[in-house]
Amino acid sequence: MERKRALWLIDAAYLLNSQRQCGENYQFDYRKLREYIERDGAIWHAYYLNSTPNPPSDRQDAFHTWLRSAPPNGPKIVTELYQLKRQPVDRAFCETCNEVVEVRCAPTRQLATQHPLHKEVQKGVDVGIATLALVHIAEYNTLILSSGDGDLLDAVEYVITHGKNFEIVAFAGNTVSTELQSRADRIYWINEFAEDVKRAHQAPRTSRDAT
Repeated sequence: MERKRALWLIDAAYLLNSQRQCGENYQFDYRKLREYIERDGAIWHAYYLNSTPNPPSDRQDAFHTWLRSAPPNGPKIVTELYQLKRQPVDRAFCETCNEVVEVRCAPTRQLATQHPLHKEVQKGVDVGIATLALVHIAEYNTLILSSGDGDLLDAVEYVITHGKNFEIVAFAGNTVSTELQSRADRIYWINEFAEDVKRAHQAPRTSRDAT
C-alpha cells in the first residue's frame, strides 16, 4: 500500500532513552527526522506523547512550543503531555542475589528508620498511543510508530487487520519488541541515517531533557 496519509505516534521517553545507541551524547532533531520520513510520503498528523513533572520546566515548555511550531521553524507535532506519577520504593529485585532486597538511602542504612523514597514513573503514554491509533483509524492508511513497547501489540494487530500499513521509526539495538518488528511493513532504523537527522548543536543530556 502506498503511503498517502500517515499517522505518526511518538513515545518521547522511548526516543530519548534509545538515542544513546548512536553515542552517549548523540541527539536527533525532530524536524529533520520528520523531513526524512516524509521523503516516502506525507505525514497527516504527528503526536508526541510524554510524561512531564508538574509544573514542567521552562526548558521543557520552550521545547514543546517548538515541537508544535510549523515548518520552517519546527516539525509541527501535536504534544500530548501526562503528569509523572510518584511511586513509593522500599524494595527492589537484585539480579545477582536473585532475591528482593530493601532499598535505603545512604544516611539511613544503619538506622532503624529510613527516609521515604519514591521513583517517578510514566503513566498514560501507552494508553494514549493506542487510543489515538484507534480513534483516527478511518483517517489514515499508514500507522508510523516510534516506540518499542510490546504492550502496543494488540492495538497494532487491530490496525493491521483493518487494512492499514504499519511502519516503525526507532533505534536499532534491542530497543523494539520483536513482536512489533515482525509485523512492520517497513522499519526506519535511525542508526542508519543518524547523521542526516542529528541536532546541529550537540550538548550533554540530563534525565530532564525533553528530546
